[in-house]
Amino acid sequence: MTAWDPTRAAGLEQMQAFAPRMGRAYSANRNTDFGPGRNISVSALSPWIRRRLVTEDEAVRAAIEAHGARGADKFIQEVLWRTYWKGWLEMRPEVWTRFEIERAQHDPMAEAVRAAEEGRTGIEGFDDWARELVETGWLHNHARMWFASIWIFTLGLPWSLGADFFLRHLLDADPASNTLSWRWVAGLQTAGKTYLATAENISRFTEGRFRPKGLATEARALQEIPVPAAGPLPPARRETPDGPYLLLITPEDLTPGDTIGPWEIRGVVSALEPGAERLGEHPQAFLAGAMADAEQRAGVRYGHPAQRLAGLTGEALVEAATAAGARGIVTPYVPVGPTASELTRAGPVITAAGLDLVMVRRPWDDGLWPLASRGFFPFRERSESALRTLGLPV
Repeated sequence: MTAWDPTRAAGLEQMQAFAPRMGRAYSANRNTDFGPGRNISVSALSPWIRRRLVTEDEAVRAAIEAHGARGADKFIQEVLWRTYWKGWLEMRPEVWTRFEIERAQHDPMAEAVRAAEEGRTGIEGFDDWARELVETGWLHNHARMWFASIWIFTLGLPWSLGADFFLRHLLDADPASNTLSWRWVAGLQTAGKTYLATAENISRFTEGRFRPKGLATEARALQEIPVPAAGPLPPARRETPDGPYLLLITPEDLTPGDTIGPWEIRGVVSALEPGAERLGEHPQAFLAGAMADAEQRAGVRYGHPAQRLAGLTGEALVEAATAAGARGIVTPYVPVGPTASELTRAGPVITAAGLDLVMVRRPWDDGLWPLASRGFFPFRERSESALRTLGLPV
């Protein structure tokens, strides 16, 4: 298979291939960026997990089966970071809105921004990571932190444009984990606590490949109006209703049969996320292949060929549901981000047509997202009980 073959089968194959290294080897070497094509100490599963071609539950189960919960603790923790970010943002959607507003206030074509994105700053390592990101769709997590720190504190560029650069080019770019990680580096996520990249740390964890000069020696936290307290999770359907529904596949969950299995499905439609045309070459190709894979699997499972909608509009969904003779539209839960915003705009049109729009949340999300009301480590402590409820032997 290719490095990131955008199918569920390929993701499961990668998960099983990496399972023997989800224990001590992962814990010992996960922080080192060995360079493009050499990062065998990290799983590289995140593009599949981002689109839920492979689920967090499946990855954690594979780690526990191979190493036990204690032996796989670091790997499990990294999976839970992604879940934590998702739950945190889901209960504070205003933070995503703030990001969108701030991004729109800056000029993405400013020469300093273009030089940074094109790897023309003259900063060793940073320029290499910019090119690696665009050319491969991937960066080691440690490199992402260094890059964000240099972007904000050495180059003095708007954090929101850096986060947008990652959103456009990372195969695993996620509205929650990407936005909140950039906020953390900037000192916004944990107010006053920043991340400062240093030449010594970069040299140590790149095996001496890079030792940039002229980096910022201090990182003053950015300021903002305090974020509101966490609100409740939006409601999501659990019971299976009577009557036929139209299944909507979005890029937020490309294994819909896990949650929509017993529903009476009269038709299947899919739609790309808003702004998909802005994605870089590699994320676009991965998303196209992943959508095709999900459409094919859903078509086989439900006996209806998937139809791709031109856009995620209320009018298009109503037309498709009416043609299928469905009483409503069902989709796996869509978390905060561009797709959720588009569905929110479509909602009144769907309701006016007398149709239901139902989102079904996975047990993993239902059990863990509400725990993200504070910081990560309280979340991690409370997560063990939730994982046991999900049948995981932690």
